[in-house]
Amino acid sequence: MRKILIGLVVATLLVVGGFLGYQFYVQYRIDREIEVAFAQIRATGGSASHGKISFDPLSRTVRIADIATEVTTPVPVRVRIASVTASGVKLADETRFSAEAVETAGVEFSLQAGWSTSYKAPSIIIKDLAGPAGPPPRENGQSADDVYRWAVQRIASISSASIAAPSLTATVSLPGATEAQSVEYTYTNIALRDMRDGRIATTTVERASFAGNIQQNGKTGKIGGEFANMASYDFDLGAALAIFDPARANDDKYVRVYRQVTGGPYAFSVPDGVRVHIDGFTVDDVGLRPSKLQTSQLLAVAAAVPKPGTMPTPAQTRDVMQKLAGIYEGIQIGNAEMRGLAIDIPPAGSVKLAALRFNLDGGRIGEFALEGLEVPSPQEPIKMGRLALKSMDIAGLLRWSSEFSGQGQQPTPDQALGMLPLIEGIEVKNFNGPYKNTNKQIRIDNFSLNWGQFVGAIPTQAHLVANMDTPIEANDPMLKPLLLAGVQTTRINLDLGAAWTEASGAFGIEPAAIEIGNLLKASARVSLAHVPRGVFSSNPQQAMTMATQIEAGALELTLHDLGGVDLLVAQYGRAQNLSREDARRAIAESIATTAKATDSPEASAVAETMVHFIETPGQTLIIKLTPLGKVPALQLLQRLKTDPIAALAQFQIEASTEL
Repeated sequence: MRKILIGLVVATLLVVGGFLGYQFYVQYRIDREIEVAFAQIRATGGSASHGKISFDPLSRTVRIADIATEVTTPVPVRVRIASVTASGVKLADETRFSAEAVETAGVEFSLQAGWSTSYKAPSIIIKDLAGPAGPPPRENGQSADDVYRWAVQRIASISSASIAAPSLTATVSLPGATEAQSVEYTYTNIALRDMRDGRIATTTVERASFAGNIQQNGKTGKIGGEFANMASYDFDLGAALAIFDPARANDDKYVRVYRQVTGGPYAFSVPDGVRVHIDGFTVDDVGLRPSKLQTSQLLAVAAAVPKPGTMPTPAQTRDVMQKLAGIYEGIQIGNAEMRGLAIDIPPAGSVKLAALRFNLDGGRIGEFALEGLEVPSPQEPIKMGRLALKSMDIAGLLRWSSEFSGQGQQPTPDQALGMLPLIEGIEVKNFNGPYKNTNKQIRIDNFSLNWGQFVGAIPTQAHLVANMDTPIEANDPMLKPLLLAGVQTTRINLDLGAAWTEASGAFGIEPAAIEIGNLLKASARVSLAHVPRGVFSSNPQQAMTMATQIEAGALELTLHDLGGVDLLVAQYGRAQNLSREDARRAIAESIATTAKATDSPEASAVAETMVHFIETPGQTLIIKLTPLGKVPALQLLQRLKTDPIAALAQFQIEASTEL
């Protein structure tokens, strides 16, 4: 019995000793890892300290109090944590650890890198955390890139089922700003889910609000707002790490950072009573280009921004715009959409927009579209179903604009032409708005203008399509006959194309068609030959010199009467006090008399055809002109002004009518 009792005591001592030994070992490991991490911070000239460390072996719970670290170079960063409690802790080996749950309290983080930013979170809760037992080795470099890269690598090396913060407060101040130029953000229910292998599956923010002060024209004004339902999907930390890696400074390939970002509704207000509301937004496939978005480049943009309260010089403005152009070239967006925008601007009214859509690749937007736009006006609201800019080079526009950033400086005509290659088209659909200062409306069903195939800054290919209803102006003598005929609005359908072929030197205008509702429908084909490349010059003198080589080609004009002949006859009859039939006869006789005076058989034949066209409404008149030889285009234009009969004598003229 005595031996048994002694054995039990020994066994108990071994168990207790082993238990206490394990507790001491784990606490030793924890102390050692923390001290190694803090020693690295101190080695760089920073400070690091912590309070009591304890370990409960039964629940495998570690508690650390009063953590405080601070570094001043190259980027001032300060971290304070009141307490950290990790439960279910496991030390798999010398390099890895895991914990079922980690809860931090009283977290404060501040960063000074151009902008001054500070964060405060009452608590952060992490579930199923796993990661390296100690910090990764610090690199020898002490640049901002080194610090950011180290931090991102640290985050990418851990995994977690979820990271949640019930609330978070962030304060952001402009460089050198006072309290009057800072903004405070408050976030509610932040959650990161399924974080592993350097990726975060989902990040959500239930609600956020912000409030702050800004200075405008020497006055301090308040801004504020809130947004809800922010979410991002498939965030790739490895891709984000590329912008901190100097080894990828020449990498021009895009790496996807987000699969999708969504949010809304969103509302905010700015001084002078302006309020903005957005129903929601979606951004798909966000990518970054490491060669254009290195940390040093981003910090250079922040450093180039003038201090608050100071007026930037033209040189500073140019510098910022040039740097921003490079930033745009480093961003790729598969699709971006904003829905339900409303801007209240007292006392003008409210600007509304159903949707804004665009994509971005290499600093160029494939299409920038506004849909369902409504703008207040003194008469009636201006409404537009769709306004789109095609192939817009944002980076190029910034660089182009930077050249004219001096106060009062305007681009010369030659410089202004440099903007054309940066936007290759515009489209307007379903536009309704007041016509000038009248109470009438203009309607544009479709307006599309595209240009391209540039020689320098001059497009050599263009296509215009327009379908619109426009009011008739009473003070325009050319249009007065329409008003007298009771026509208040004219329908115009226009289709006009032009293109130059360098190999052949041919320049053609086709299609060239116009329809004026209830009046006429006309189309034409015009060709020019031997058009040299040098004619497409922004230098007028050079263009005119080269234009002497151009020769006129064939021309075909088709005119279909939709009621215009009867209108012309009626107007002539009113002017001459003649009946409709007498007026028609008088016009026909005038045409015949004029042709007879030319003593030209071709002119007489054309006149006979035109008389038939006047006498029989609803017909189609076709006139074809074919050059009889070499016809210099500039000389032809001069002759048409001084002696049109002699000018037309250089062509074979054919005229016919058909129903």
